Amino acid sequence: MGRKRMEEQWWRGELAADIHQTLRTKELNLPLYKARSPQIGMRRYFIDLLTVLSNRCNLCPTARHLAVYLLDLFMDRYDITVKQLYVTSFACLLLASKFEEKEDKVPKLEYLNNLAYTCNVNVVLSKKDLLRMEMLLLENFNWNLCIPTAAHYIDYYLYASIGENDLHNGWPITSLTKVKAFMEKYAYYFLDFSVQDHSFLHFRPSLIAAASVCASRICMQISPAWTTQLELLTCYSWEHLAQCIEMMLIYYENDIKEASNIKKEVTIQHQQQEVMENLRHEATTQVLFQQSSYHPLAQHSASLSQFQSPVQDLCSAYRDSLQAHRPSTLLAGSADSSLHSYAALQASLQPPAQTLHVQMPIAVQVALGTEPSHCISMAYGSSYFSSCHSYPAGCFDG
Repeated sequence: MGRKRMEEQWWRGELAADIHQTLRTKELNLPLYKARSPQIGMRRYFIDLLTVLSNRCNLCPTARHLAVYLLDLFMDRYDITVKQLYVTSFACLLLASKFEEKEDKVPKLEYLNNLAYTCNVNVVLSKKDLLRMEMLLLENFNWNLCIPTAAHYIDYYLYASIGENDLHNGWPITSLTKVKAFMEKYAYYFLDFSVQDHSFLHFRPSLIAAASVCASRICMQISPAWTTQLELLTCYSWEHLAQCIEMMLIYYENDIKEASNIKKEVTIQHQQQEVMENLRHEATTQVLFQQSSYHPLAQHSASLSQFQSPVQDLCSAYRDSLQAHRPSTLLAGSADSSLHSYAALQASLQPPAQTLHVQMPIAVQVALGTEPSHCISMAYGSSYFSSCHSYPAGCFDG
């Protein structure tokens, strides 16, 4: 599928419906994931590792998702040591790239070892170990790597994700090309989310792809959220997608909150540094030139506004409607973290005997229309391999 995507956009061709039906038939025979691996606590680490490696190797999304799926199924069946998990991860990536990519795109052993070193992986791969692990994986999957993943469906669903009769914020869409470009970014953003939590493995890959498109329409405020055309194309109704969409919106809201909290922390740190520099400057000036005291001056303060936006309200409204429709409780948000208020920090930094006039701009501008990156390590603030954090940007900005 990776080679097919590069050479021809199959979802635009005459055989698109037949290819889609073949994938849907194959996914009915996928093995059941039981989430019983003893190393399941380390799963997120190795998923991030595969994501970083695949991005460095410029592999297509289908190769990355296939590598993750192979690793999940293999871990679910065997008790593997940590050292062997590294070799298994690299072998899964190699097999997936050989199956989905062109030959010249398959990473070489020396390049993989260099990447492992840059990722602080204390493992040196040998050709013998990799070949042995590849053979073990192939035997485990009966030499059949034609396994559908959500990435195999997403382009077919994205092709019909925006219609001429769709509305944005209640108004007709003026640029379908621009909206479709942002829709693709959002869909892959949610698609990358789906590999981070093994709970999504209980859904069929085609359903995850359809839910990614629907969640993207909700976040971009495209109405209706799910059209008749998409329902006919995917064979999924709103009721089929509701649970998966709710999980995605919860993760989306938590990711937005985390990005907002990180930006607040950075702003507070900058303010603290400026206050300390002003204190040192004023103290030095007073000692060298005069022995006078400062008169109390008016204190300028600016409170950090509560993170809120129309898109988050919309996500919450959809979540409330989903929870009202289904009594079962799904995931709980876990990204909230307590921060010291700016007022408390400001009070703690004031000198005991005098009040300084410190005027500084405080600006926190966070918009909810996230432009997701295809690399999970960039989208996740808690990534193992990146200290970078994604700050959401407006959906329809420039």
